Amino acid sequence: MTSESARATSATEARYRIDAPNAQPRTVKVIALDAAAERVVKRIAKAPWRRATFFTSLSEDGVPRGAWSMQAWLGDVAGHAMNLIEEIASADLVVMVAAAGGSPPAASVIGETCALNRVMTTALIVDAREKSDAALAGTLAALRPYASMLVVADGEDYIEAMLEALRA
Repeated sequence: MTSESARATSATEARYRIDAPNAQPRTVKVIALDAAAERVVKRIAKAPWRRATFFTSLSEDGVPRGAWSMQAWLGDVAGHAMNLIEEIASADLVVMVAAAGGSPPAASVIGETCALNRVMTTALIVDAREKSDAALAGTLAALRPYASMLVVADGEDYIEAMLEALRA
């Protein structure tokens, strides 16, 4: 009996393979969800990126106190206010970055906006080595409902490597 790997690499199956790499760069929005993640995002934003935009905050200015709304604003690394809905609608992927130990309330409004616009979400947790397992578990639980992919990054360089792989 031929193994699945052998069958997948056979000449018969090769006709279904796409040999060209994905040439389409993705439009990626990277959003820091807390102060510790903001430090990481600001550092990464200094590198030359083709189609990645970096944000450091979510503001409810103009929104009734205590109630998140889709009408929130993102702050870019230069300090400009950007409309959350417009930024997410123009994205192929939204990457939320949070530090372990936090429970970022902004993840829900960002995640729900992404779901409405059918934009894939990834959440990356940084600084996990410095926190307890219970603190990390709390952050994982807060982000899990709003992320298609959830990664505990081994180091800050993981974020850069992921964006490079996506051709952002």
